[in-house]
Parts: sequence; structure tokens; C-alpha cells
Amino acid sequence: MARAKVDVPAAAAIQALADAEGRIALRVTPGARAEAITIVDGRLLVKVRTKPEDGKATAAVLNLLAAALGIAPSHIELLRGATTREKLVRIPSATGTPPAP
Repeated sequence: MARAKVDVPAAAAIQALADAEGRIALRVTPGARAEAITIVDGRLLVKVRTKPEDGKATAAVLNLLAAALGIAPSHIELLRGATTREKLVRIPSATGTPPAP
């Protein structure tokens, strides 16, 4: 049985949530029934099917966010929240330049 297509907002809507330095705060729900990215009250909510063990859910979040933005997962930098549901990531600017190291 094939998985349903992931429900995600437009890349421009996600990028609009970033501050001047490209940072986005997000809340993660690991072990969800379906993967999705939603914007609620100006905040990014990410649901992944992966269970939170050994960083697998965090990796799934970064991969899903990268797919929604149409960029490589290596261009998304996890700034805070490797082991929590509240995460802070840095994404490249709309011009396509990756985040500074």
C-alpha cells in the first residue's frame, strides 16, 4: 500500500516564517499517523511518522522540511532542540544561498 502524499504549505509560506537570519522555530510531533507540515498561528508544526529514537525523528523532520523547501537536507542547520519537540533551524535565504557555518 502506497503512502499518501505529504501535506505541506508552499515553500514561500515556510520561508516567510524565517527571521532576518533565516531561523525558524518549529514544534515536532514524532510517531504521527501521517507526515505533514502546517502553519498554525504563525508557527511551523511538523509531524513525522518516525519514532523519536537515536535522532531518527529529527533527521526525518529535516528531510521533510528540505523536501518542502525544494533544497538539500544538508542546507538546513539544526541550531537547537536535537532531543526535544521544540526545535530551531536555519534555512537558506530565498536567494538560494546555504546558511553560514
